[in-house]
Amino acid sequence: MAALNVRFLDRFFDLHVMEVMQIAVESSLKRVPVKSEEGLVLAKERLERAYAWLERHLAGRSWAAGEDFTLADCAPSLFYADWTHQISDAFPLLRAYRTRLLTRPSFARAVEEARPYRPLFPLGAPDRD
Repeated sequence: MAALNVRFLDRFFDLHVMEVMQIAVESSLKRVPVKSEEGLVLAKERLERAYAWLERHLAGRSWAAGEDFTLADCAPSLFYADWTHQISDAFPLLRAYRTRLLTRPSFARAVEEARPYRPLFPLGAPDRD
């Protein structure tokens, strides 16, 4: 049962966070027939729903699937989604989860190694991470 939860969460992050964030990126790059402003609005609306679901889901958990760091926590989707539509104070559990991800050595190393490529992020990369 735990493996199903991990797989579900991995898919959730891919489909409801990363793919949604990609709408804003693709419209910014003019790769889809949506104006960049419209793509960003759509992404923000959908990310808000995903953030709200994750906020409820993370109650009582340290990591996405429970107390152990799993595959569900490895994707960088939340990292980039926060750049697209910053996680607000309305979601303290989700913000704390993202902070835990950034302090995990393997995750922090991946973020640091990608730092030279930040100027390539079409929506702009904040200096806060």
